[in-house]
Amino acid sequence: MKPAKRTESIAYAIRDVVLPALKLQKKGIGIAWLNLGDPDKFDFDTPERMKKALIEAIKKYNGYSASEGIQELREAIVRREKEKNGISLGTGDIIVTNGTGEAIQTLYGALLDPGSEILIPDPVYPPYTSWANFFSANPVSFMSIEEENWAPDIDDLRKKITDRTKAILIINPGNPTGALYNEKSIKMIGDIAAEHDIIVISDEIYDTMVYDERHFSSSRLNDVPVIMINGISKTYLATGWRVGWTIFKDHDEKISDIKEACLKQSRLKICANTVTQKASVAGLDGPEDHIKEMVKKLKERRDYIYKRLNDIDGISTQKPGGAFYIFPKIEEEDDKKFVLDVLQNAHVLFVNGSGFGSSCGKGHFRSIFLPPVETLEKAMDALEKFMEKR
Repeated sequence: MKPAKRTESIAYAIRDVVLPALKLQKKGIGIAWLNLGDPDKFDFDTPERMKKALIEAIKKYNGYSASEGIQELREAIVRREKEKNGISLGTGDIIVTNGTGEAIQTLYGALLDPGSEILIPDPVYPPYTSWANFFSANPVSFMSIEEENWAPDIDDLRKKITDRTKAILIINPGNPTGALYNEKSIKMIGDIAAEHDIIVISDEIYDTMVYDERHFSSSRLNDVPVIMINGISKTYLATGWRVGWTIFKDHDEKISDIKEACLKQSRLKICANTVTQKASVAGLDGPEDHIKEMVKKLKERRDYIYKRLNDIDGISTQKPGGAFYIFPKIEEEDDKKFVLDVLQNAHVLFVNGSGFGSSCGKGHFRSIFLPPVETLEKAMDALEKFMEKR
């Protein structure tokens, strides 16, 4: 018995490379895990006030909640967006989901018909491509300019627009490159979207993880509908809680039907995790001292891995402006073979760049820089020795 053809397009390189690493681990070989963007696997932890709030929530209520998300959390998101980005929202503009993964799936299910197109950056976080294929739509890549810290190629983006284009996707800061789009780039993308009457989708899950410049949110665009995706997993270090949300910023009500189509799907899924929603309010409304400490540690680790990678012959990389990923370039075209060779011989696990895009991703690999410098040092030493023997 065969599965549905739509599942053939699903790929997730970030976890696919784990299987050969687990085989080595079963043999007693230690692996430096630099593939998965989970801060909680290292020396980061969910704020204590959120843990206590979760325990209290479990004591009080463990039933279903509203399909669109609990009122208290949506109110907290409204306050966060007002404080951070200066925009005014209502709770009706927000739908809470089980993580940003469900937000992507739900939004695509509401937006994309078979044959419709969505413009996505290359390289890109894989679910944005896989879910488009799943719904028989066409993910159309626009190029990123590596030499300009992976800035969007605006000219290429403009050329790719057709009468089937439904939206332009922005991930800012970016995954897998750590690219931080500046205000000028965001506004240029917004102008193109407004000119062609299409939507801007902006994934801003790493919006507080920036190092040298400020984050400019797409929510500040005024002449185009913007749909934002965010959640608590990264900023509030609660990856396993699975609390995300979609924000619909739509002054002219151009996308009200798309929002309603998302709500229909949310009702089918019943609700997001009730108790973690309750506890997330304590994160959004509480002090943010942990963010400053987190960014301080990450910046030190970014600077270390950036220098070490560029000092290795055969590897070069741009400096990430945000998130906790770096996307080095290698001389080999077969980046998956390179990643597997590094795993087998140096016991360091990266992710092959082609898993994020066949054009700009090819000939690269993605690494996280979440671990402490001491851990990164051992991994970079092993990588350097591997490269010297090639």
